[in-house]
Amino acid sequence: MLDETDTRLLAELQRDALVTAEVLGAKLNLSASQAGRRRARLEAEGYITGYAARLDAGRLGLGVQAFIQVQMATHGKEPAAAFARLIAGRAEVVSAWTLTGEADYLLRVYCADLPALNRLIHQEFLPHPAVARVHSQIVMDQLKADTPLPV
Repeated sequence: MLDETDTRLLAELQRDALVTAEVLGAKLNLSASQAGRRRARLEAEGYITGYAARLDAGRLGLGVQAFIQVQMATHGKEPAAAFARLIAGRAEVVSAWTLTGEADYLLRVYCADLPALNRLIHQEFLPHPAVARVHSQIVMDQLKADTPLPV
């Protein structure tokens, strides 16, 4: 179980994953070594699964963000595994979910431009034998950036 200090530590790390044990300890009213040990325990217990930098997609030349809904023609184990391998191998797909409802998958993708998005859909996803339908939605503006989890 997480105590209040653990929760505050996790919130601080979501704000700044590079925070030092000294600064973290000062914010949590702990010694640097106590803060470091708590952080290591939360990593070991799987509460912290990794650290990453947030990059500016536009500055990297990725001008189009889209959500792609995929409906499968068949729901067998091997077709699903083959589709999972396809999306795992595509750098444009930054996250993917399985869903209830009409669509079986929801993919979040970043592409350089609309022709690149078109190629991804028409040359990669639609030709897949298990895919019945693809529906894309292009992001016009992101009103709220990805945020930390509510701990």
